This record gives sequence, structure tokens and C-alpha cells, in this order.
Amino acid sequence: MQALRSIPARVLLLLCLSGSLCAVDPSTHITQYAHTAWRIQDGVFSGAPNAITQTADGYLWIGTPNGLFRFDGVRFTPWVPADGKPTSNGIFSLLAGTDGSLWIGTGTNLARLKDGVLTNFMDHRGRVNAIVQDRNGTVWMTRTRVQDENGPICQVMDTRLLCKGKADGITPPYAGPLIEDLEGNLWFGSATTVTRWRVGSSATFAPPQLKPAEDLNGVQALAVTRDGSIWSGMNRKGRGLGLQQFIKGSWKPFVAPGLNGEELEVEALFVDRQNTLWVGTDNQGVYRIHEGKAERFNSADGLSGDSVTGFYEDREGNLWVVTTEGIDSFRDVPVLTLSTREGLSTNLACSVLAAHDGTVWIGNQGSLDYLREDKLNSIRLGVGRSVTSLFEDHAGQLWVGIDNALYVYKEGRFEAVAGAKDGSVGTVVAITEDRDHNIWAETIGKPRKLVRIQGRRVREELPAPEMPVAQSLAADPNGGIWLGLVNGLARYQHKHLETFPVSKTLNPRWLEVVVLPDGSVMGASRAGLIYWRNGTLKVLTAQNGLPCDDLFGIIFDADNEVWLSTQCGLVQVANTELHKWWEDSHTVVRVKTFDVFDGARPWRPPFQPHASRSADGRLWFANENVVQMIDPHHLRTNTIAPPLLVEQLVADHKSYSPSPRVSLPALTRDLEIDYTALSFRVPQKVRFRYKLEGHDRDWQEPGTRRQAFYNDLHPGRYRFRVTASNNDGVWNEAGASLDFYILPSYYQTAWFRIACAGAVLLLLWAAYGLRVQQLGRRFAIGLEARVNERTRIARDLHDTLLQSFQGLMLRLQLVEDLLPEGKAKTQLEQTLQRADQAIAEGRRAVYDLRSSTAAPTDLTQALRTLGDEFATENSAAFHLVVEGTGRDLNPIIRDELYLITREALRNAFSHARAQHIEAEITYGERTFQLRIRDDGEGIPTQILEEGRPGHYGLSGMRERAKQIGGKLELWSRAGAGTEIDLSIPGSVAYRTSVARPLFSLLSLFGRKAG
Repeated sequence: MQALRSIPARVLLLLCLSGSLCAVDPSTHITQYAHTAWRIQDGVFSGAPNAITQTADGYLWIGTPNGLFRFDGVRFTPWVPADGKPTSNGIFSLLAGTDGSLWIGTGTNLARLKDGVLTNFMDHRGRVNAIVQDRNGTVWMTRTRVQDENGPICQVMDTRLLCKGKADGITPPYAGPLIEDLEGNLWFGSATTVTRWRVGSSATFAPPQLKPAEDLNGVQALAVTRDGSIWSGMNRKGRGLGLQQFIKGSWKPFVAPGLNGEELEVEALFVDRQNTLWVGTDNQGVYRIHEGKAERFNSADGLSGDSVTGFYEDREGNLWVVTTEGIDSFRDVPVLTLSTREGLSTNLACSVLAAHDGTVWIGNQGSLDYLREDKLNSIRLGVGRSVTSLFEDHAGQLWVGIDNALYVYKEGRFEAVAGAKDGSVGTVVAITEDRDHNIWAETIGKPRKLVRIQGRRVREELPAPEMPVAQSLAADPNGGIWLGLVNGLARYQHKHLETFPVSKTLNPRWLEVVVLPDGSVMGASRAGLIYWRNGTLKVLTAQNGLPCDDLFGIIFDADNEVWLSTQCGLVQVANTELHKWWEDSHTVVRVKTFDVFDGARPWRPPFQPHASRSADGRLWFANENVVQMIDPHHLRTNTIAPPLLVEQLVADHKSYSPSPRVSLPALTRDLEIDYTALSFRVPQKVRFRYKLEGHDRDWQEPGTRRQAFYNDLHPGRYRFRVTASNNDGVWNEAGASLDFYILPSYYQTAWFRIACAGAVLLLLWAAYGLRVQQLGRRFAIGLEARVNERTRIARDLHDTLLQSFQGLMLRLQLVEDLLPEGKAKTQLEQTLQRADQAIAEGRRAVYDLRSSTAAPTDLTQALRTLGDEFATENSAAFHLVVEGTGRDLNPIIRDELYLITREALRNAFSHARAQHIEAEITYGERTFQLRIRDDGEGIPTQILEEGRPGHYGLSGMRERAKQIGGKLELWSRAGAGTEIDLSIPGSVAYRTSVARPLFSLLSLFGRKAG
């Protein structure tokens, strides 16, 4: 706890000048600090705390007889070593080392905790009473219950202790408190002496009054102030005891108004960064001594206990007090309170007025209080009397409402205002002065009325309902006054009343009205901030950025910034923000709120003024109980971004310590990540943002919650990131992070997915093969039926129709033989010739039907055979070209190709009158192509497009090509020959294909079945 005393004074000064690092303000009463107590009886830790310190990572550590506790501002967590065995014999001293380590003094030995590893120094054992680190970084400790002859003060040497004793000039057998002075000397106390020591030099001072305390408690505390003075605290009171200061080689008692240091039983001393001396006593609580002035704070004021054993000041300037009953924290707040503890007559302050001479007047129950030169005094009025409203006129006269009368306070006397019709002005709720120096007062009573006063006499009374009931008054710079009404605003000018009602849906209940120099009007209401300018009225509400809508008062600071007293605290609104909102009523203004954690205790007082500004720029607010003050020009900002740590990860109710890579078991469901930010100024206002990379798309806003929960995470790697801001909105953007990995179950692994995919593909392949077999069998059955059907048709045609026609031809031949020569016989002969041709064509068709059912399996050989079949001595020359490696064709495709080719070759040989006919087969990987070209006379365009009447060769070829999924194209021109090009996708044409989709066969089968 003495670590900061080793810091040079110039460093302390720099720390103080940095603002946020300053100690608590010594000019403020202790009772005005924000104070929080954690008591043993509340169960936060077991046993009386003995020591407190803050390590480099930002945690506070508390040593107790039952072990070590870690505190983050919200939670006290017991610390247990890695072996699970708690530290024995209690903890009596702590030191945060500059290297981030924590030094622990127990009842038997010294220990060091660094990076989670606890190292015990078991040599030179004894109870460790104090630990300090000097300016050179060396760690020293003092001890009692010494079990060897090596002396009471020891130096840490790597992993062992080097103790100093009589051989080094140290005579006391044991030592308690330990400090380092500005010159590098070590000072330590014992039961009867104070020793100053350094290597090669020592001096012992033995106050004779401590001689009877031999072997008992004596010097309990030591401290050094910024001027180098040494202070000694003894837990015995009396002459030469108590609190003593070492001056010019001798000890002198400290004496201040209301305090004699020799009457104190001192247990602890501490000097903060403001050079304030804090004194912990055995049974009187805490004393604060600054610039010769002493102030006390004890259990009656809220201290956890009156026996104080230690102090500590953290990096944010909060002061921590260790008592036998708990731990207390003191910190500055921007909003200070004046109550009976600071000298207010009673806690019933209903109005406040800052006069031009610097006096702050407070309307109270039974007295008129005033603050002058930061000292509170009271003017007693008598039992049962109350001060209501206050006002200072242009001449500096103070107008005071007391009970049902109005007075002018001047030179210590109250002069009453006369001239009221019923003899009583009434209870004054608001006072103002117009441009013509008329005093206007709104009073309540029977009846409620507005009175005009001039020359301390009532000149005019305007009772209700002639004048509406007003809640507040304000002078108009152009003459007349403004009245804040229950449901709106009114202006009384030249004996004329003009009202400006507000929408009934707002329910404004106007409480205080303020008129600006340009004549515009602001009003604090329960519906928000009402702003009237040039006949236009707008309302600033929570939808526009205010923390709440219920407003009590308005005041402008010296920089013309607006301050609002609201239900949720004091709110500062920049004038520029108001201008933006006035231009666009949908604008969200930026505000700064000072709430209960900043000391604000706002409420609605019954009388005016609610708020006032003193000449030094401080703002004062009354709340019907106490008076509060904020100084806009001296607001201290906490500029220290809070350190962030991820404390633990809990997966399915099992805790994991944060490490570079945390591996979680498969099928982890419920995940909790505990994190914290170490800001002790106002931990309740620390805000967090977190994001789980790999899961969250955006940053999550949990507010003040210090846990993140997930229950839908898949196997994989994740990074949890968290950032936080302190009470003044300063963010630690670097934040903290934790990487972890959720192991997959066997069915969530890549190899399992690959195996499943392979199994699915295998099943698909098997299904594909099975389907192909089914299609093959179905095709064979269909082909056989088709062959049989065509054979039957050919047989029937041959046995019936052709035979009948043949018989008919024989009869017609007999008729021809019987006819004489002549025209009839000639016509009959021609008819018989044509009939012979028809029968020949019919026989050829029957032949085609029978021969096509047995199309060869080798298409190449089939084409060569067709060429030989159609060729004659005088016909065209036929040539066949094959490109690519021959592949088996789908039987149905092969059959249809054969028929198409035969029709094309027949036409070429029979009708083209060509010299050369060429057929070309191309076995492409993706496409099968068949081309038939001739150099004949070509096909007329009309026949090419429409076909020859009664002939179906071309149309049949097109239909067959379409049926098998092919594309047939014909090019021909008179005298230029003909070319037929048929292309079929390889996946359809070939019997087997590496990438043949199943749907190809299915679609083909579907077309054939149709």
C-alpha cells in the first residue's frame, strides 16, 4: 500500500496535472465525495480485509485472513492457486510490482504471483507486515514473528531473500510499517522506534513515550509528504504519541483547528497525489489533512467501520479505505451537494439564487441560508416559518418570499411589501422584474393572483380567472412579462394578455419559463423542452435525444450552453445542437447527462428560482431537499480507457481459463463468455460492445452486461472481441479477444461429409446403372414389338393389298388384249404402266419395312452397304468418310440414323442426278455429326421449305431427327447440290458416356414412349 510513496514528487505533480489521474479534490468536503462501502456483513468477502492494491492489468486485489480476492468494480472473485490450495495463514500486505507481478505478504512468508504462477519465498520466514519497491525496482519487506537471527527487513534477490540485521546497523528485532523517502532512504517502525536506513547509513529514533510499549504495538504507520516531511502514526495517544511529524531531527505533534494529533490512535497513514495526508484511526474513522485543515469521516457518515487499517489510490484517482468491517471507495463527482452535513440549516431547500456579489441564497425551512466564500451560514426566521421564492432586482436588492408575505432584505433587515387589498400578498411562487422595473409576483392563496409592485407597494392585483394560473414568470426584453401556464404560454403586455396554448396531447404542465435576449422563450415542462420563437412553437423530447421528457428547470452557463434539470439528471445541450434541431425538428441532438452516479439528485422544487448561475460560472439547483452545484468550467474527465479482459469461457457449465487457443468439445451447446472492464470511477456506467467473428455480422450492444451468451454455434474457429468505454465515454478500441475452437463430432467432419457424398454418388450411380438396364430391357422389348409389328404390316401389305393389285393388273391386262387398237387401248396401256410403277414402289416400301427392322449394329458398315445397294453403272460415285474413334451408339439412335441416312442416300441416288455423293460421320466427344453431300442439281426452294405434295421423305427425316433429340439442317440451291447436316449431343447419341446425365436417357425414353 505504500508503493506510491516511492514515486518522486515531480512524477506525482505530472500525474496530478493530467487531470483524470488526480486524487480526490481536497477543496471538496469528504461528505461531498461519491462514497461506496462493501461490508463484510454483506457477504462480499469473508474476514476483515487487511490490504489492497492494483496490479498492472487493472484489477484490484484485497488480502484477507481467509485468502485473496480480485475485484473488477462489480464482482469480488476469490483467487485460488493453480494447485487448488488457498494461501495459508492469512494475507497482511500486498504490493503491485512494476513488472505486473503481485507481491503477497502472508502470516508466514512472502509470495509472488505473476502470469498465474505463484512463487513462495520459504527462506527467512515470518509475518510480512509491509512491502515496498524502491526507485531502483528492488522489493523490500518488513516482518515480525522472526524465526531466525537475520533481522527484520529483507531484500528480494531473485528467488531468495537477503535479510538485514544488527550487522547492517539495524537494531530492532522486528519491523512494521515501511516507506521510502525522497532521498532513497528506507524508514520502518517498530514497537518503540523509527529507523532510517540505507546501505552504510542508519539512524534510530526512540520516542521515550513508547518505551512502555516494548513487545507490543507502537509505530503503526509512516508516510512522506511531497516536501519530504516524515509522518509517524502510533496506535497510542498521549503526549509525544498519536500523529507526529519529524521536523529538524525531532518529532512534533500535529495540531489543527478542532484536532490534536496526539489524541489519535493511528493505524494507517497515506499521502495522495494532491499531497493530502489521510489518517486512519483505531476507533474514530478517517481524518483528512490538507494545508493545515482537518476533516473527519466516520461510521456515522457511512464509513464501513471506524477502525481504519489501510489506504490505496488507484490509477483513476479513486481513494480506497480499508477498515475492519469492509472496504470503502471515495471519488470526486461533478455534481456537489450541500446538505446539513455541509452546514445547511435543514434539508428542505426549495429555491436558490446566486446574487451578483457572489452570495448564493437558499430558501429553506425556518431560515434563509447563504453561501459566501464557500462557507454556509443561516439567517434564522423562527420556528414554523419558511422561505419561498427569491429574486434580485436591478439595484441588487434581495426579494424574499416568507410564508404569505413578500420582503426586501437589506442591511440585515426584512422590509415587508405593503398595499395588498386583503392585507396579504400570499405565498409567492415566482418573482420577476420587467423593463420598467416593476416587480411582478405570482402568489397562491384565496384567490390566486398576479401582483405588480412598485416602490415596495402593491400597485395592481390581477386575480384568476382574469389572469390564468401561472407556474413561473419571466420578463420580456421588449416590455411586459411571460407566464408559464399549466397548459401553455402567455404574454402580458400593455394590459393585454396573449396566450399560446400547447397541444393537449403533450400535457406540458409548464414549470419554468426563460426568456432569451432575442425575445424567444424556452420552457421546462413534463413534455420536454418547449421552444417558442416568432410565433412558432416546437418541443424537444426524448425522441430528439433527451434522456427523458420530464424537465424541472432551465439555466444557461457562461458559454450560453443550455443546462436542464430533469428527472433523470442534469443535461447539458450545446447551443449549436439546439440550432440544428430548430432548423430540423427530426434532428437527434447530442447531450451530456450527469445522473445519480455523477452526484445528481434532481427533483421539482415548489418555488422559483429552481436554478441560478453565480458570477464565477457555477450552476446551482434546488430540489426541495438539498442544493446542488456543478461547475461547467471545471469538469474533470476520466481520460483513462478501461483495460479489458476476458475472464473465462463457460461451455455447457464447464469453465475454461482464457488461453491463446481454447479447444471445446464436440456438440457444445450453451456457451457463456465472461469479460470485464477495469474502471472503478463509475463501474455502473461502463458500456460494452462485443462481436463473435465467425458468427455475428455486427457489433452487439449489451449495455453494462458483462457476459455474452451463445447456443447455436457450429464446429469451427471463432474469435470473440470486446471493447468498452469508461464513465465519460472514452473507449478502449483495442479491446480484448479470445480465440477458441469447437471440435466437430464425427458426423460433422469433412471426411464424414465426403464419405456421405461418395455414398450418395455411389447410390446415384447404382440407380443410374439400374435405370439403364431397365431402359435397355424396355428398349429390347419395344424393339422386338416394333420389328414384329413392321414385319406383320409388311406381310399384310404383301399378302393382301399388293396381291390384290397384282390380280387386278392381270384382269386389266386381259381387257387390254381384248381392246382394238385405238385411243382407249393407248390410255389403258399408260394406266397399266403407272400401276406397275405404283406396285413396284409398294414392294419397295414393304422391303424397307422388313429390312429396317434389322438395321446393322455398325452404322459405318451399314452406310457402305447402302452405297453399294443404291449404286448402278450409271449412278454417282459414293464415298464415306469417318472422323474420330468409333463409339457404340444408342440402339434407338442408331436405328433412326440408319433410316434417315437411307432416305437421304436414296433421294441422292434417285433424284439428284449427281456425279459424286459423300457421307461423313464424326464421332465427337460432345457431339455426333452426320453429313451427306452431293453435287447434283439441288432441291427447289419450295420443295425444301414445304415438301413435295404426297411425298413425306424430307418431313419424315426432320421428324425422326427431332424425335431423337438431334438437329437436322438442309442446304441446297439449284445447280449447287445438297448438303444434309444432322448433329446429336454425345450424351444422347452414345451408349456409354463419362458425364452422361441420367435425365438424358429418361428424356429420350419419355420421347420414345410418347
